Amino acid sequence: MPLHMMLKKKHLSAGRVPLILFLCQLISALDVPLDSKLLDDLVQPPTITQQSPKDYIIDPRENIVIQCEAKGKPPPSFSWTRNGTHFDIDKDPLVTMKPGSGTLVINIMSEGKAETYEGVYQCTARNERGAAISNNIVVRPSRSPLWTKERLEPIVLRNGQSLVLPCRPPIGLPPAIIFWMDNSFQRLPQSERVSQGLNGDLYFSNVLPEDTREDYICYARFNHTQTIQQKQPISLKVISAKSSKERPPTFLTPEGNESHKEELRGNVLSLECIAEGLPTPIIYWIKEDGTLPVNRTFYRNFRKTLQIIRVSEADSGNYQCIAKNTLGAVHHTISVTVKAAPYWIVAPQNLVLSPGENGTLICRANGNPKPRISWLTNGVPIEIALDDPSRKIDGDTIIFSNVQESSSAVYQCNASNKYGYLLANAFVNVLAEPPRILTSANTLYQVISNRPALLDCAFFGSPMPTIEWFKGTKGGALHEDIYVLHDNGTLEIPVAQKDSTGTYTCVAWNKLGMAKNEVHLEIKDPTRIIKQPEYAVVQRGSKVSFECKVKHDHTLIPTIMWLKDNGELPNDERFSTDKDHLVVSDVKDDDGGTYTCTANTTLDSASASAVLRVVAPPPTPAPIYDVPNPPFDLELTNQLDKSVQLTWTPGDDNNSPITKFIIEYEDAMHEAGLWRHQAEVSGTQTTAQLKLSPYVNYSFRVMAENSIGRSMPSEASEQYLTKAAEPDQNPTAVEGLGTEPDNLVITWKPLNGFQSNGPGLQYKVSWRQKDGDDEWTSVVVANVSKYIVSGTPTFVPYLIKVQALNDVGFAPEPAAVMGHSGEDLPMVAPGNVRVNVVNSTLAEVHWDPVPPKSVRGHLQGYRIYYWKAQSSSKRNRRHIEKKILTFQGSKTHGMLPGLQPYSHYALNVRVVNGKGEGPASTDRGFHTPEGVPSAPSSLKIVNPTLDSLTLEWDPPSHPNGILTEYILKYQPINSTHELGPLVDLKIPANKTRWTLKNLNFSTRYKFYLYAQTSVGSGSQITEEAITTVDEAMASRQVDIATQGWFIGLMCAVALLILILLIVCFIRRNKGGKYPVKEKEDAHADPEIQPMKEDDGTFGEYSDAEDHKPLKKGSRTPSDRTVKKEDSDDSLVDYGEGVNGQFNEDGSFIGQYSGKKEKEPAEGNESSEAPSPVNAMNSFV
Repeated sequence: MPLHMMLKKKHLSAGRVPLILFLCQLISALDVPLDSKLLDDLVQPPTITQQSPKDYIIDPRENIVIQCEAKGKPPPSFSWTRNGTHFDIDKDPLVTMKPGSGTLVINIMSEGKAETYEGVYQCTARNERGAAISNNIVVRPSRSPLWTKERLEPIVLRNGQSLVLPCRPPIGLPPAIIFWMDNSFQRLPQSERVSQGLNGDLYFSNVLPEDTREDYICYARFNHTQTIQQKQPISLKVISAKSSKERPPTFLTPEGNESHKEELRGNVLSLECIAEGLPTPIIYWIKEDGTLPVNRTFYRNFRKTLQIIRVSEADSGNYQCIAKNTLGAVHHTISVTVKAAPYWIVAPQNLVLSPGENGTLICRANGNPKPRISWLTNGVPIEIALDDPSRKIDGDTIIFSNVQESSSAVYQCNASNKYGYLLANAFVNVLAEPPRILTSANTLYQVISNRPALLDCAFFGSPMPTIEWFKGTKGGALHEDIYVLHDNGTLEIPVAQKDSTGTYTCVAWNKLGMAKNEVHLEIKDPTRIIKQPEYAVVQRGSKVSFECKVKHDHTLIPTIMWLKDNGELPNDERFSTDKDHLVVSDVKDDDGGTYTCTANTTLDSASASAVLRVVAPPPTPAPIYDVPNPPFDLELTNQLDKSVQLTWTPGDDNNSPITKFIIEYEDAMHEAGLWRHQAEVSGTQTTAQLKLSPYVNYSFRVMAENSIGRSMPSEASEQYLTKAAEPDQNPTAVEGLGTEPDNLVITWKPLNGFQSNGPGLQYKVSWRQKDGDDEWTSVVVANVSKYIVSGTPTFVPYLIKVQALNDVGFAPEPAAVMGHSGEDLPMVAPGNVRVNVVNSTLAEVHWDPVPPKSVRGHLQGYRIYYWKAQSSSKRNRRHIEKKILTFQGSKTHGMLPGLQPYSHYALNVRVVNGKGEGPASTDRGFHTPEGVPSAPSSLKIVNPTLDSLTLEWDPPSHPNGILTEYILKYQPINSTHELGPLVDLKIPANKTRWTLKNLNFSTRYKFYLYAQTSVGSGSQITEEAITTVDEAMASRQVDIATQGWFIGLMCAVALLILILLIVCFIRRNKGGKYPVKEKEDAHADPEIQPMKEDDGTFGEYSDAEDHKPLKKGSRTPSDRTVKKEDSDDSLVDYGEGVNGQFNEDGSFIGQYSGKKEKEPAEGNESSEAPSPVNAMNSFV
C-alpha cells in the first residue's frame, strides 16, 4: 500500500472536525507524522517546504535573501549551485546561510553590488535518505531607469483633429505602471474621447479647446523600488475653428484590419481597440463563431479594452472590435491563440512503503505545446543515476516492486515546454515500523442518544496495520453489521443508544507487532422544550409574557437565550427574563416580530418560536401638548451660612414629560430686579441643595422645561439673607504704569457687591521697589479702582499687591505683580553713526546702542531722520522735508531705500521709548553715486519740411548725475503701422534742439530720445511726426484740372448724355419700350456706352494705353482699395485729400473718376486718392 497512515473518512460530521484537524496537522505535508513526542525515531527523506519564486526580482537597495527551507529526519544539510556550478558560500564573505536552514543572505548593503549576484540559483537539501532540489531561481535586480533627455516641440492642432501623445517609458524590471498627470500631480481626466492605451500612450479621438495645456506628463511608477520617473511635459495648443468637419471612425491602434494576439493559459487576456473620429466613436466587441464567456469578461477603459480573466484554450478564436459614430463604422479582427505553460494533471505524491511492497510514482502534465517529462533522482538525471533494480521507468510513471530500505530516495519530475516548466519532488521512504496509536489514551466521548458516535483511533505503521475494535474486556471484535469501520481507524456507531455506553478498545497490528488504546463513551439524554411560547396579539402599551420550559440531561447545564427576529433582544429595560419567561412591558409597534427561545448545552440545543403582533388600542382623545405649567409651593429648608435646600411642586407637564428644572436667584440687596442663573436639576427632582455666597439677600424662582419649551417662572420664594464673611477673592487686572516720570499709577478691576461678601468693602494697596530692600508701603482706599504713588524714581520696577477687605476681615493674601514707574525721555543719543552707501538709491546705517539706563523707559527702537541737503549737479542748497524711518527693538542698523541718485544727504539717529524720542546724534552726511537719468521732460517736432524735421526737448527733471549725451533713435512707419529700419544718433549733452535732414517726404517717423550719464541710459520719451507733401506735384494737378479743353470735354460728355435721355423720354411717351442697355450692348455705340463702375471711365473710349497708370499703384482696383508705393505721396492719408483741395471742380470731376473713400492700405504701399490727373488718364 502506498500510504500506511490512512485518514480519509466516510460520512464526516461536524463532531469529527477537531480530530481531522489534529491528524491533518500531523501528516498533511509529507504523509509521515513528524511529531517528535510520538515518532522520534522515524527517518524521512528531505522535502522542500519553502523557496523563493522562480523569477525573483530583488531590490538593489536591500540585502538579497534567497529562501530555501526543507524538513526531514535527520535534518537535511543544504548546498547551492549558481549558473549550473557549485556555489561555495564560504569563499564569499558577503554570503551567509541561516542556521538550520538553506536560506542565503547576501549582505550588499555594507558593500558589493546586486548586479554581481545576478544569476540562476538552485538549492539542494540532503540527508541519508535522499536529496530534494528547489526550482531554478532566477535572481535579477530591479531597475528603474530614467527617461532619456529629449526635446519635445509644442503641438498645435485644430479643433477636432486626432492626437496620440507618446509615453515610451524606459524599460525597467519589472515593467513600470504608466499614468498621466499634470504639474500638480493630479490625474488627467479620461473619457470615451481621451484615454490611455495599454502601451501607456494617451489617445485623443478628437481634440477640443479645453485640451489646451502645457503639462501633459507621463509618469512611470516602479513599484519594486517605490520610485516614480517622469517624462518631459508635453505642450498642446488646440486652435478653435468655426466648424470642424465630421468624419467616420478609423483606428489609432491596432493598425490595419487584422492583428494577432497570443496569451498563456490562466493569464488575463487584454485586447485593445482605440479609434479616432468626429463625433467620438463608441467601441463594441464580439467573438466570431462564439460568445464572450460569462463572469470572466470585463470591459475597461470606456469599452476600449476587452479583458478575459483565467483564459483557457477554449478562448482561442477571432475577436472583432467595431468602432461606430453617426458617419459610419470600422472593424478590426484580432486572432487570439491561447498557449499553455505546463500544468499538473497528476503530480507525483510521496510514497511510504515497507520492505517487499510495490508502488508507483505518476507525473502527468499538460500544456500547449505538450510538455516533455523527465525524471531525476536525488537531483541527478535518472539516466545517469545509480541503477536500482526495484524501479522501472515507463514514460510518466515509475513502477517500484519488492522495494528495500536502500530504495529510499527523492525523485524529481520535470515537465517543460517553451513557455515554462514544473518541478515536483516526491520521495520513496521504505520503513519497517510496528504499529503505533496516536490518539490519546482514555479519551472520553459524550454523545446525545439517537445520534452518531465517532470513536477515533489514529495510527501509523509499516506495513500498514490492521485495525480492530472491541467493547469491554470480553467479547469478540466489532463487525460492520452494526458498526462502521473507517479506513483511518475511526469506529462509527450510526445510532448511539443508552446501552452503547462503555469502554472501547482499538487494536492495531502488523507482522512487526501490535498496539492498543482504550476510549470511553457516554450517552446523554437530548435537550427538549416541553412548554413552547405561543402566538400573541396585544395592544400597544400593554404587557405580554412568553413561556419556555426546558427538560435536559441531569449532567448537562443548559443556557436559556431569547432572540427577536434571530437577533439579540433590544437593550431596553422593558424586556425582562427569568428562568422560564420573557416579559415585555409597555409594548410598542417595533416590538412586533418572532421571539425564539433557545436552550444550549455543551452537546446539543433546542429552540421554539412564537410571533408577537402589536395592534393599536381603542382610540382616545388627542392629547394637548404644551410647555409645562409653572412650579409652585416653593419652600426653603436647611438654611445654613453657605447653603440652603429649595423644594417645590411641579406643575402639569401638559403631555410632554418635564426634562429639567431651572433655578434662578435675585440679590435684593445689590441687584434688585435682576434674576441670575443658579442651578439646573433633572426633571424627576423636586428638591435642590443650593450653594450660597455670604452677605446676599436671596430669593429664588423655578422654571420647568419639556420638549415643547420652558414654563413661566414660579412665584418667588421667601427672602433669605446670608451672613457676612471676609472676601474670598481679590481684585483682578492689577497693573502698575507711570504716567509721569515721578509717579506710579496702580489700577485694578474692583469687586462687585455680590463678591464683597459683607459691608465696608475696601482695598489695601501695597507697593515696593522690586530691586531694593524697602518694606512694603500700604494704603487702604474705598470706592476707587486707581491709586497714584508720587515721588517715584524714573522707570523703576515695582512689586504691587491689591487686597480686598471688609468689616469682617481680609481676603486671602494676593500674589504680587510687577509694574514700572513713569518713563522719561531718553538721555543719550546713539553714537558712532556710520553710513555705507550700497548703491545710488540705497544706504545702510549703523550705530552703537545707547546704555540701557539712559533709555529711562521701555526701549521701543531707534528712529532715523534723513533729508536731501544738496544736489551734487546743481550745487544749490534747498531744504527738503525730512523723512523718518523707525526700527523696532534693539536693532543697531537699518536700510534707507528710495534715495535720489547723485545727491547729498544728511541724517541723525535717535532712541525712542514709551515717552518719546531722545536727543539726536550728530548729523552725518553722505553722497549717493550717479544713476541713470529720467526721461527728457518733453519732446516736440517743429518746422516739418519735405525732407527734414526739427526736434526740440527739455532736459530730464532728474538727471541723477552729469549728462554725457543724448541718444536719438528713429525709424519710418508705413501705412500698415509696420516699422522700418532703426537709425541711431548721439547728440551732445548741451543740445536741446536737433534737425534731421534727407528724410523721405510725406512719411511718418517715430522718434525715441534717451538721456545718458556715465552709468547708462535712462528712460525714453517717444514722439511721431510726418514730413510734408510734394507741393510741386499738387500744383501740377491743379493746373491740369483747370485747363479749358478738359472742361470742354466734360461738357460734351454731359451734352451727349442729355440728348440720350431726351430721346428715351420721347420714345416712352409714344408708348414704345426702349431697352437702352440691351441696345447699347448689341450695337456697342461708344457714344452711348455707360461709365464703367470699376474705374470711372467711359467703356469704349479708352484704348490699351488708357489702363496704364501714370505711376505704379495709381489705379484704383476693383475691390475699392487704393495702393501706392513707398515713394508715393498721399494727401488723403493726412487729411489733405483731393476734395478738400479742388473744391467745386474737384467734386464734379470726382463723379466721373470713380472717387472712393479712403480704405486701409495693403502691404507696404501707401494709399492714393483719385485726382483729376487720374481722370485725365482715362480719356487720353
